[in-house]
Amino acid sequence: MKIYHMMNISQYLLLLLCLLGDIALIASTSVKVKPICIEEERKALVSFKQDLTDPSGRLSSWVGHDCCRWEGISCNNLIGHVDKMDLRNTCYEEWDKLAFNQSRLGGKINPSLLSLKHLHYLDLSLNDFEGIHIPKFFGELTTLRYLNISFAKFAGEIPPSLGNLSNLNYLDVGGYYPFEIMHSKNLDWLSHLSSLKYLNLQGVDLNSNTNWLYVVNMLPSLQELHLSNCKIESLPLSLHKINFTSLLILDLSFNPFSTSSIPNWLFNLTSLRELYLSRNSFNCHIPDELANLKSLEYLDLSYSRLTGGGVHIGNLCKLKTLHLAHNSFDGGWIEEFLGSLSNCPNNTLVLESLDLSGCGLEGQLPASLGIVNSLQHLDLSANYMNGSIPQSLGQLSELVELDLSENHWDGILTEAHFTSLIRLKGLSISTYKIGKPMSLVFNVSYDWVPPFKLLKINIFNCKVGPGFGVWLQSQTELVDVSLSYTEISDSIPDEWWLKLSSQLTWLDLSYNQFQGRLSSKQLTFPKLDYIRLDHNQFEGPLPLWSHNATFLDLNSNLFFGPIPSSVDQLMPKLEEFYISENHLNGIIPPSICRIQNLTVLSLSNNHFSGQLPHAWTSYSQIIIVDAAYNNLSGNIPTSMGLLTSLQILKLNNNNFGGKIPDSLHNCFVLKSIDLGGNKLSGSIPPWIGGSNVSMLYMLQLRSNFFTGHIPRQLCNLGYLHILDLNHNKFSGTIPSCFNNLTSLVRDDLYIYDQSYMQQTMLTVKGQELVYNTTLMLVKSIDLSSNFLEGEIPQEIGSLILLGTLNLSRNHLIGKIPSEVGNMHGLETLDLSNNSLSGQIPQTLASLTFLAHLNLAYNNLVGRIPLGSQFQTFTDLSIYVGNPLLCGVPLPTKCPGPTDAKPSNEDGSDKLWFYVSMVLGFIVGFWGVCGTLLVKKSWRYAYFQFFDDTKDKVTLAIALKVARLQRKFSHV
Repeated sequence: MKIYHMMNISQYLLLLLCLLGDIALIASTSVKVKPICIEEERKALVSFKQDLTDPSGRLSSWVGHDCCRWEGISCNNLIGHVDKMDLRNTCYEEWDKLAFNQSRLGGKINPSLLSLKHLHYLDLSLNDFEGIHIPKFFGELTTLRYLNISFAKFAGEIPPSLGNLSNLNYLDVGGYYPFEIMHSKNLDWLSHLSSLKYLNLQGVDLNSNTNWLYVVNMLPSLQELHLSNCKIESLPLSLHKINFTSLLILDLSFNPFSTSSIPNWLFNLTSLRELYLSRNSFNCHIPDELANLKSLEYLDLSYSRLTGGGVHIGNLCKLKTLHLAHNSFDGGWIEEFLGSLSNCPNNTLVLESLDLSGCGLEGQLPASLGIVNSLQHLDLSANYMNGSIPQSLGQLSELVELDLSENHWDGILTEAHFTSLIRLKGLSISTYKIGKPMSLVFNVSYDWVPPFKLLKINIFNCKVGPGFGVWLQSQTELVDVSLSYTEISDSIPDEWWLKLSSQLTWLDLSYNQFQGRLSSKQLTFPKLDYIRLDHNQFEGPLPLWSHNATFLDLNSNLFFGPIPSSVDQLMPKLEEFYISENHLNGIIPPSICRIQNLTVLSLSNNHFSGQLPHAWTSYSQIIIVDAAYNNLSGNIPTSMGLLTSLQILKLNNNNFGGKIPDSLHNCFVLKSIDLGGNKLSGSIPPWIGGSNVSMLYMLQLRSNFFTGHIPRQLCNLGYLHILDLNHNKFSGTIPSCFNNLTSLVRDDLYIYDQSYMQQTMLTVKGQELVYNTTLMLVKSIDLSSNFLEGEIPQEIGSLILLGTLNLSRNHLIGKIPSEVGNMHGLETLDLSNNSLSGQIPQTLASLTFLAHLNLAYNNLVGRIPLGSQFQTFTDLSIYVGNPLLCGVPLPTKCPGPTDAKPSNEDGSDKLWFYVSMVLGFIVGFWGVCGTLLVKKSWRYAYFQFFDDTKDKVTLAIALKVARLQRKFSHV
C-alpha cells in the first residue's frame, strides 16, 4: 500500500513537472525578452552611423552596447540578431517643411550593413542622400524581404544586382521626378524576384525599356504595381498570355503613352481592385470592355483626353471611387451614366466618390442623381451645367462633400435641397456670371437651422443675403469659410466669431457689404492662415488677429488708425499684406521691414505720412512695394537697393523729393517702376536701361521735376511697353533708337507678371484714365509737356504695335514723318502744341484704329488728308492753331477746281485714276473672257447662245423682208 502511494506521488510530481515545463515554454514564447546586441553587429551599425549626416540628432540614441534598443533598430527575440532597420523620416513635409528637411538623414551608405546577416527589413525612405547612386552591395543583402528607399534622393541607374534578392516581397525605389533622376536601362533583373508582391518604380525613367510589360508579366505573385510618371511611351495593346493575374492594384498614371486607346489586356486582369490611368493621352472613348473588371473598387481616368458619350459601367457594382475629371464628354453624358447604374440593384450600389469636374458637361443635373444614395463625395465643378439644381440632391443622405462650383446654375435653393444631408461637411457652389444679376438664390428662411455642421463652405457669386441668416450662424465648426459676391449686407454676430476662433484656417468674405467693427482684442484665430475681407464696409482698427497668417487682404474697407508698431510680432509669418483703399494714417512702422517672409506690401490710397522705412535688409524676400497715393515725403531710401527680389515699385502720387537712388540698380528683376506725381529731380540714372534691369516693362516718371536728356539706354529695354515721362523738364531730342523697343515691334515678346493688380494712371485719348486689369495690354509712349526739341525721328514709325503716342507740348520742329502711317496699332496720336510744319501726311489716313487725333497749335499747311478714318474727325479743335490748313472739316476751302476733287501736288490723284481705269479694264475683260477660256461648259453655252440669237435675228429679218416684198408687190 505504501509503495502504491509512493508511486502515485511520483506520478503526480512527474505530471507537475511536465506542467511547469509547459508553462515555462509558453512563457518563454509569449513573453518578449529584449535580446542583447551582438557585438559584431553593433560595430557595423556604428560604422554605418559615422558615414551619415544627422542634422536633427535622430540617431542620438545610438550609444552604449545594447544596439537592440537604438532608435529604428529591432532584433530577433529568439536569436538576438538585428533583423530590422527602419530609418524612415517620420516628419511629413506637408505638416512642417522645416522639420521635415532637418530630420532627413544624408551622407553615404556604409557597406558595413553586410555584417547584418539576418536583416530582412530595410527602410531608408524620405531622407536626402543628395543624388548618390543606390549602392550595388544592396544586392548582397540576400535575407531582405522588405526594401524601401523611396523619395530619398538617390539618382543614377538602379543596380541590376537587386535581382539577387530572391526573398524580396516588397521593393519601393520610387522618387520625385525630375528631382530624383533614377533610371533603368534594362528591367530583366526583375524577373528573378519571383516572390515579389509589391513593386513601386514611380518617377524612375523607363523610357528605354520597351519590354517592361513582358518582364513584369513574369512575376506571378505580384499584387501591387506602381509605374506612375516613368516616361513610358510604349504600351503594348495585347499580351499573348497573362501571368500576373493576382494583380490587385495597377498604377500607370502620368505617362506619355503613344497609343491612342486603352490596351485590351487590361480588361483580363479580373482581380484588379484599383486602376490608375490618369494624366495619359488615350484620346478615345471609354471602352465597354471596362465592365469586365467586376472587382474594381477604385478607377481613375482623369486628365486622359477621353471623349464620347455615356459609359456603361453598370456591371461595376463594387466600384466605390470613380474619377473622370477633365476629359471631354458629350453634353448629356451624365444622364446616360446615371442610367447605366440601374443595372446594379439599389441595395448593391456602393459608389462613394464621383469626380466629373471639368468634363464639358452641359444641360441640367438629372433628378435621377438621387438613386446614388451611397455617394459621399460628388464633384461636378468647372462644367457648363445650367438650370435648376434638383431637390433629389437632398436624398443623398451619406454625402460628406459636395462641389457644384463654376457652372451656370440658376433657380432657387431651398431647405428641401438639404433635407437629408446630415453628414455634409463640405459645400461649394458658384456660378460664372460675375457682374450680372445673381442667377442662383439661396431662398431659405432666416431662422432655418440645417441638419449638417459644415467644416468647409464655399459660396461664390450666389445670392445669400442681405442678412447673415441663422443657418450660417449655426455653422460653428467651420475650418474653411468662403462667402464671396453673396450680397450679404449685415454685421456678423460676435458669438459666431468667438465660436469659430479656435479652428478657423481659411476666411474669405470679400466683395460683399459686411458691416461693423472687428475687434482684434476680442477675437483670436490661432490657426488662421488665409484672410480676405476686402471690398466690404468693415471699420475700426486693423484686425490683426492671427499670429500664423500668411495672407491678409483688407483692401477697400473703412479701417482707420495706424499700423501697429509691433506688426512684425503680431503677424511674423505674413507673406502678402494688402491694406489699400482705407482711411489708415500715421507712419509706416519700420518693423514692417523685419517680416522676413513678406513678398507683397500694398499700402496705397490711404493717409500715411512721414518717410518710407529705411530698415530694409538683404534678407527680405519682398517682390512688390505699393505705397502710392499717400502723403509720404523725404527721399526714397537707398536701403531699397538691398531688395534683390523686388519686381514692382509703386511710390507714385506722394511728396517724395531728391533723386532716384542709384542703389536700385541692384534690384535686377525690376519689371515696373512708377514714381509719378512726386517732387523728384535730377536726370534719369544710367542704370535704368542697363543690363541689370533688362526686364523692365513700365517706367512711369510723370509729373516730377526731372531734367536732362532722355537717355539712349532706354532703347535697350526690349520688354518696355509703357514709357511715361510727361510733365517734367526733359530737353534735347527724342532718341532715334526707339525702334529697338522690341515689345512695340513684335507681338511674340511677353514677360510674365505677377497677378498683382496695380493701378496706373495714363493719358489716353485725351483724358487721364486709370488702368489695372488690362495694364499688361497697354502700349504707350508719353513724352508730353517737356522741353524736347528737334524733329520727330522717322524710326518711330517702326513701332507698329504702339497704341498711344503723345508728344504734345514740346518744341518739336520739322515735318510729321510719313512713316507714322505704318503704326497700324495706333489709337491715340497727340502732336499738338509744337512747331511742326509741312503737310499732314496722307499715310495717316490708313490708321484704321486711330480714335483720337490732336494736331492743334502747330505750323501745318495744306489740305487735310482724305480717307475713311479722317472723315470721323469732325472736331475743329483737332486742327485749331494751324491757319494754313484747309479742307474738310475746316471752313477754309483749299484752292483748286473743286473742293470735292482736290489735286494733290505729287500727282497721286491722277495716278489713282489711271490705276483704277486699268484695274477696271482688267477685271471686266478677264471676268468675262477669262471665265469662258477656263470653263468649257460656259464657253459652249455662251457660243450656243450667240448661235441661237443669230438664227432668231436672221429669221426675223427674212420674215420682215418677205412682208415688205408682199406689200410692195400689191402696190
